[in-house]
Amino acid sequence: MSETDREVHRAAQVTEPGGPVHIAPVQPREPGPGEVRLDVRASGICGADAGMAANPMPSYGFPITPGHEVAGVVAEVGEGVAGWEVGERAGVGWFGGSCGHCTACRSGDVVHCAERQIPGLTYLGGWATTITVPAAALVHIPDGLSFEEAAPFGCAGVTTFNALRHSGAEPGDRVAVLGIGGLGHFALQFAAAMGFETAAIGRGEDKRQAALDLGAHHYIDASAEDAGKALRALGGARLVLSTASSSKPLARLIDGLTPRGRLTVVGFDGTPLDLPLDKLVMHARHVTGHVTGSPVDTEQAMRFAMASGVRPRVRTAPLKQAAEALKIQQAGQACFRMVLTTDG
Repeated sequence: MSETDREVHRAAQVTEPGGPVHIAPVQPREPGPGEVRLDVRASGICGADAGMAANPMPSYGFPITPGHEVAGVVAEVGEGVAGWEVGERAGVGWFGGSCGHCTACRSGDVVHCAERQIPGLTYLGGWATTITVPAAALVHIPDGLSFEEAAPFGCAGVTTFNALRHSGAEPGDRVAVLGIGGLGHFALQFAAAMGFETAAIGRGEDKRQAALDLGAHHYIDASAEDAGKALRALGGARLVLSTASSSKPLARLIDGLTPRGRLTVVGFDGTPLDLPLDKLVMHARHVTGHVTGSPVDTEQAMRFAMASGVRPRVRTAPLKQAAEALKIQQAGQACFRMVLTTDG
């Protein structure tokens, strides 16, 4: 790469604790052994990115560049990397690398590696025109997905896909999704496509039609009725997948689970959860958490989406408007995922 090419790269950065997000020119980092550099085409905005941008003590120091839903094109390949060539479409998500030698890695459970890397948290993220990542974290992007569609699969897509398919629910079972946002709109589509009788739980009648359009068979307005009782009136849910950022509604949803039903949490706000243990114990119910997936999982989520028609509903903004786009996402006005785009 020539010095002229290097000068055109830029990133959305925070340069001091509590500082604003702004655009600055950056020097691409050449890939070392086992690494690949991507020219970024699209990068999603996740709720966790706001926390990354506000991190007062980032592990890699300032400036901070958030972004862990990245889609682009391979630009440079480091020494010892096999299976990737310049020009290929590739992405990276919340899982951004692992140590390769701990018990979790050796067991194939790389996402729970104690030294797991996360773009934007462990190293500079994807709100930029360039990102350098471990080759083992890359995913192949199928030709049928645009970069803007592919980017959210790196976090929201693979997280909800895995949470549903590993829940123990089977086709024909009733599954409820709490929250109709960046995660929830993926979950509703995946749940319907997997053959579940799908109930959406939101707040307000204004969300009913959107939920039905995304594949829900039922809509429960939690602002007008007790969602747990409403689920029980339907016959109970084998799974309640919580994608909402608030943990407050979860305790009351336990009543909506069938015996041996499962509450799986993928979205939360850190608030302690006060659960009625008698309702768990007496009905053999489970409460679990779930996070992300491996690169292979992300590729499977994309292939399933290609076969079933599942697609993220995105609102795009140019990279230079990253600060404004983050505010739109935080305000819940994205409908349903903000994606930053570069000019390629």
